[in-house]
Amino acid sequence: MTVSEVAELVRVSKMTIYRMIYKGELPAISVGKSYRIPVAAVRRLTQSQGDSST
Repeated sequence: MTVSEVAELVRVSKMTIYRMIYKGELPAISVGKSYRIPVAAVRRLTQSQGDSST
């Protein structure tokens, strides 16, 4: 998934996603000048968000 797609899904800014990638909190693959985030990583991220809101 693209940074924009993940940001929209998780309801945070694109910069937040970039920060997570740079810190190593979110795995990503560099494709040219952009990043792609594996769907499995996005699932883990959304599941962890659900756990913290309860």
